[in-house]
Amino acid sequence: MREWVPVPGSAKARLIEAAIHHFELSGYEAVNVVEVAGKASVTTGALYHHFGSKLGLYQTVREEMEKRITERMEGAAEAVGGRGYPAVRAALLVAFDAAVRFTVCRILGEQSPVEREDPVAAALRPLLTKHKAPAADVLAAAWRAALLVVASGTPAATARASLVFVLDPA
Repeated sequence: MREWVPVPGSAKARLIEAAIHHFELSGYEAVNVVEVAGKASVTTGALYHHFGSKLGLYQTVREEMEKRITERMEGAAEAVGGRGYPAVRAALLVAFDAAVRFTVCRILGEQSPVEREDPVAAALRPLLTKHKAPAADVLAAAWRAALLVVASGTPAATARASLVFVLDPA
């Protein structure tokens, strides 16, 4: 069994569920470990035992959600030919829909507290020609901005339409 798949109902699983709820509701900076532990019905000691810190818990949640998103992006891109504009468009829209469905728009939209390569941009780069590869960072930023619009209360359909507007050539 992979380490990131906690046993359902375990303290680790409850902590992850509580973390998703709190990080999505308030964002990383505003989350308090006492509140997360309380929602999970565990002690803060259990949180530190399993994740080392609030940052460790956040990184576990974020990396798992990004993994799920990028797997869907790869599948969507392949379904429409694997490269070029149609693949990029399909990948970003599928990723947007998945983030909304998983209720992780703020988690995936906000800046990571740890500097690292953006996995969404990394998933987009192989879909673009070499001279257009730098656009992956811009497109990933637009995708994240659309997610933050949803997290701020705008209906997902409105934010998705805005993302489509950005993606579709004039």
